[in-house]
Amino acid sequence: MDELLEAAETLAAVAGAHAAETERLRALAPAVEAAARASGLLRTGLPRRLGGTEPPPAAALRAAERVAEADASAGWCVSIAATSSLNSAYVSPEGGAEVYGDPDAVAVGVWAQRGTMTEAGGGVTVTGRWPFCSGVSNADWIFLGGFLGGKPVVVAVRTAELEILGNWRTSGLCGTGSHDTTADDVFVPQRRVFSLLDGPPADAGPLHRFPVFGFFAASIAAAALGNARGAITELIELAGTKQPSGSSRLLAERSATHSAVAEAEASLRAAREFYYRAIDDAWQAAQESAEIPQRVKVDLRLASTYAAQVSANVARSMYDLGGGTAIFDDSPLQRRFRDAHTVTAHHQVGTAMYGLTGRLLLGRPTKTELL
Repeated sequence: MDELLEAAETLAAVAGAHAAETERLRALAPAVEAAARASGLLRTGLPRRLGGTEPPPAAALRAAERVAEADASAGWCVSIAATSSLNSAYVSPEGGAEVYGDPDAVAVGVWAQRGTMTEAGGGVTVTGRWPFCSGVSNADWIFLGGFLGGKPVVVAVRTAELEILGNWRTSGLCGTGSHDTTADDVFVPQRRVFSLLDGPPADAGPLHRFPVFGFFAASIAAAALGNARGAITELIELAGTKQPSGSSRLLAERSATHSAVAEAEASLRAAREFYYRAIDDAWQAAQESAEIPQRVKVDLRLASTYAAQVSANVARSMYDLGGGTAIFDDSPLQRRFRDAHTVTAHHQVGTAMYGLTGRLLLGRPTKTELL
C-alpha cells in the first residue's frame, strides 16, 4: 500500500534528523513521537470495525523497515506498536474500542507471561514485572501477558496505571525505551482480558488469520533489515571522503572495500528476498484458509531469523570498514553496529530459533503453539 510507504518516508525523515536525540533520551524524541502518531503506522493492525484498513503484512513491515533505515530505534517502535495493534482483533469489541477508540491512542505489548492474574468481580487483578516493554514511555496502553488459573492470557492496561522503572540502559536500541514495567494489584475489566492461544475470532479477515507470532518475529526482522540498509548507505557516504591512515587512496578506492560492500549488498538482498517471499506465502495462505500450514509458519520464522542474523553481519562488516572513524559515539556506524547486535539478542530471531525450525524441518516432535 503506497500510502503506508509514503507515511514511512515522512516519518523516516524526522526519525533520522532526531536519531541522536532519541538515543540520548532513551525514548523517541518528542518530534519523532509526534510524527509517528500522526503517521498511522503505529495502528496498522486494527480491524476494519475499529477504523483499520487491514493492509497486507508486507506493506506494514516495509514501512517499519524504511523507518529503521533512518533510525533503528524508531523503526523498532513502529514494528512493536504495529504488532501490538493486532491484539485489537483478539480482545472483545468493547475492549478494543476502549483501547483504540481515541484515534491518537498508541498501544505496545509484552506477551511473555510475567504477570499473575487473579479473578475479581467483573475482571481480574494484575500483579507482575515485565522487562523489555519497548515504547512504553511513548504509549497510552500496553498489552501484558500472564497466567490466570494456569492459562496464558493477555490484558490491556493503561500505562498510567503502571510503574515504568526507567532502567533501559543498554548498548543498542537505546531509543526504544524498553524499560521494565510493574503492576501492583491493578484491576482490569473482563472486556480487556483475552488469549492469543485461542486463535483469531471467527470473523477474522486475512490480516488476523496471518500467524500472529510469525508477524511478531517478522516485525523484529524488519527493523534489522532497515538498520543494515542504513549501515551500507552510511559506509558508502563515509568511504567517499575518508582516507585511511597510511593510505594515499580514499576508502572507496580500495579493493577490500569494493569486495566487502558487494558481499554485504548481495547478502542483504538475498535475505530480504527470502523474508518477503515467506511473508507473501503466509499472506496467500491466510487469504485462502483460517488454517495456516505448518510449513508456511516454519518458513516465516526461519526467514525472519535469517534476515536478522544476516543484517547483523552486514552492520558489523560496515562498522569494520569504517575503521577508527566508526568507534566514536557520534558515528552512525557505531550505532548501527550496536543496534544490530541488540536485535539479535531477541529470542524471536536469535540463533536458537534455528534449532526450533530445524527440528520441524527434520520432522522431530516439537511444541508449535507459539510458531
